[in-house]
Amino acid sequence: MNIKRFALTAIFISIILLFAFTPFGFINLVVIKATIIHIPVIIASIILGPRIGALQGFIFGLTSMIINTLSPSLLSFAFSPFVDLVDVGPARFWALFIAFVPRIVLGILPYYLYQATKKLLIRSKLQQKPALFATGLLSTFAHTFLVMGSIAFFFQDAYAQAIGADGVGAVFKAILSVFFTNGLAESIVAAIIVTAVVPPLFKVVNR
Repeated sequence: MNIKRFALTAIFISIILLFAFTPFGFINLVVIKATIIHIPVIIASIILGPRIGALQGFIFGLTSMIINTLSPSLLSFAFSPFVDLVDVGPARFWALFIAFVPRIVLGILPYYLYQATKKLLIRSKLQQKPALFATGLLSTFAHTFLVMGSIAFFFQDAYAQAIGADGVGAVFKAILSVFFTNGLAESIVAAIIVTAVVPPLFKVVNR
């Protein structure tokens, strides 16, 4: 079992690195980069548990910092302290918090969400797949909320400068717009893929 878990951990890390360093992982939307790298992190958490999920989340955060440094968008200052497109002053190092902490939480949360949701759905005589769909959806929403909420908290002025917003209300309106467009799309895609991929993976792991 240790060899199997080690092999699966290495495979998930390889998938994250493959996504990160090809055009599929981070999609530059000018203002922010959309991503699908959260999906293998969620799957790893469900299959292998929260500790390995947290490791996958850390790798996700590391690749996010590297990609935003090498190929910056308007909001890359929020994910890498080495980006100078907007002057953020001493607050720049909070970018490390945003790059890593929400991603590590993303690696921990799905395991517990899946276990709790599965118990609720068993009581209502539903099957495994609705629990997986809900886990993929809610985990991605939580990740987007943590990332965008942290940007609003630590980089409100820099965010306003980057997008040309005037006032606090405009900043929060822009953040909510990203949350309910980009965040919603990522959540639905994650929910569908997690629901399709996890059941056969469970069979392989438990074989």
